[in-house]
Amino acid sequence: MTMDTKIWTGPGRPAVFLDRDGTINEEVKYLSSPHQLRLIPGAAEAIARLNQAGIPVIVVTNQSGIARGFYTEDDVELVHSYLDKLLADHGASIDAYYYCPHHPGAIVKQYLVDCECRKPRTGMLSAAAAQENVSLAQAYLVGDKRSDLRAAVSAGARGILVRTGYGKEAEQELLSEAEASGAALVANIVDDLAAAVDQILATLSQSQPQGIQPPKFAANFRHHQPEIGRHYPHS
Repeated sequence: MTMDTKIWTGPGRPAVFLDRDGTINEEVKYLSSPHQLRLIPGAAEAIARLNQAGIPVIVVTNQSGIARGFYTEDDVELVHSYLDKLLADHGASIDAYYYCPHHPGAIVKQYLVDCECRKPRTGMLSAAAAQENVSLAQAYLVGDKRSDLRAAVSAGARGILVRTGYGKEAEQELLSEAEASGAALVANIVDDLAAAVDQILATLSQSQPQGIQPPKFAANFRHHQPEIGRHYPHS
């Protein structure tokens, strides 16, 4: 399948991209089973608020455990199905999932790809922008790692670092680097997804253009299959 990866840059619909582990659910190294999945308190309610506001919520997650042979793509889909169930119990839902199964040091040969979809590269974001008809210029990426912040900047979106998962470690690294260089810390850092959504909704309510009809969300595209890694040219 060849993908049209042109980034939507016009006055389109905003979106919120979410990292998965450490942002929505508790961090478990190489999470491979629904039995390991635990929602971070307040995360489901925060996603429900985005749903109620009509803002697409799109998960973009690196899943190198597939490439390392710890679990399979089917396992990822089972985890996402269970995540859907847990969120539904709180009136929340994810509009689309994008995941990268590749790694340049993969054990499983078919995933040995130096791809453009693995964050901090922007392949998942640019594909979602094209396929889901949303504007990266009006989008947010919320995550607990510096790779999430870098992906947001590279894609022209706005990044928010949460202190859940690996977020506190990332914050300390950023603070240490800022102190060493004498530069101001410019990263947007909040406690958790609930706080990030507070900020996003407040900002969007002030900045949305009036009288513009957003493009239709591509509801028929539910779970992204990872051919993307083989269709992006290397940078």
